[in-house]
Amino acid sequence: MGDSPQTPHLPRIAAMIENAPVQTLQHDGLTIEGYSRAAVQTYWRIPELKLGFDLGAQPWSFMGTDTWFVSHGHLDHIAALPVYVARRRMMKMSPPTIYMPKVMIEPCKQILHQFQRMDRGRMPCELKSLEPGEEVLLSRELVVTTSATKHSVPSLGFIVWDRRRKLKPEYQELSGEQIRDIRLAGKEVTDEHRQPILAYAGDTSPAGLDNCPDMYKAKVLICELTFVSPEHRKEKIHKFGHMHLDDFVDRREQFKNELVIAAHLSTRYHEKAVERMVQQALPDMLDGRLKLWL
Repeated sequence: MGDSPQTPHLPRIAAMIENAPVQTLQHDGLTIEGYSRAAVQTYWRIPELKLGFDLGAQPWSFMGTDTWFVSHGHLDHIAALPVYVARRRMMKMSPPTIYMPKVMIEPCKQILHQFQRMDRGRMPCELKSLEPGEEVLLSRELVVTTSATKHSVPSLGFIVWDRRRKLKPEYQELSGEQIRDIRLAGKEVTDEHRQPILAYAGDTSPAGLDNCPDMYKAKVLICELTFVSPEHRKEKIHKFGHMHLDDFVDRREQFKNELVIAAHLSTRYHEKAVERMVQQALPDMLDGRLKLWL
């Protein structure tokens, strides 16, 4: 990916290059962008949160996002790692920060090292390891938590939380001066309140959701729905770490999300067949909250 003196500046050409499919949906101030198809490629971005999930491919327009969370090491979720890193270096952008399961760190470092040898260009980035139950502080208001999902390789799910501090109830009737005096005396006058904004489950069997109930409470849930046909038995599908349409039907009362995005559909299905089978099983589409990402 050698540099060229004629390489245009990123802002001029970002809108002109469409090298990977991207669908877009807006909900309550969030823009969800991306594409996901099982065994093909998966990548998501939420510009307002300044982060993305998975790197199965890298749309040119996503390059400006410098914080990514990778769910697991299958190629359709990580194959674009060297492309993304090299492009940002080529465009003289700052090295990105990429979070991923701990077991992926050394293999990814080796992959980047070998591409660096072939490309003869640096691969500057910060790879940070994560395990279930950890937190990543993105800003004063945003924090990301991790949970274990159930797939055929080690995998993680992520929840983005809005974090605010609010005055404790016992101090809400006091004046500003009184609150100041209490604070100066060394007492904490506020409590932390968190609201799950967005959950990303990656590839997982239903256990990845069931073992992390907050997934069902986030405003937006991005979840896999790999199989929909009655011919594909959910018990066998679960062994490979995936979900079936029946799993959504069985859990319809648990989805408290305002929006549920179902993606990562198997290439075995035509889009029209998926729509037909989902609407037969869930005629109300979870009260209109279920969006098929086809």
